[in-house]
Amino acid sequence: MQENAMDAWFGVRCVFLHGESIYEERIVIVIASDFDQAIAKAEDEATEYAEGLNAEYVGLAQAFALFDAPGDGAEVFSLMRDSDLPPDEYLTAFFETGDERQSDVDSSQSSAGLSR
Repeated sequence: MQENAMDAWFGVRCVFLHGESIYEERIVIVIASDFDQAIAKAEDEATEYAEGLNAEYVGLAQAFALFDAPGDGAEVFSLMRDSDLPPDEYLTAFFETGDERQSDVDSSQSSAGLSR
């Protein structure tokens, strides 16, 4: 529910470091009047989250203004990147480096992250 008529929903991605070599990308949704306020709220939450897990918030916050209120199938974050790489190479370079802590949904039901 929005706080006032001028507020909107934002998805904000923050990056954390756990230990010396495990990075986590985490997206939260917040209600804010603009991008600056959305990032400030998400960074406050990120600081608390990191402290609770003895992790480090590394200082990257990227915000996305939602087009609609959150609901089933609602888009909560989008980041577009220019690249000349073909799809398989693009996915390998940015999303499937081999170091992700995830399982295929067909082989295991892991809470660490699932992919197809």
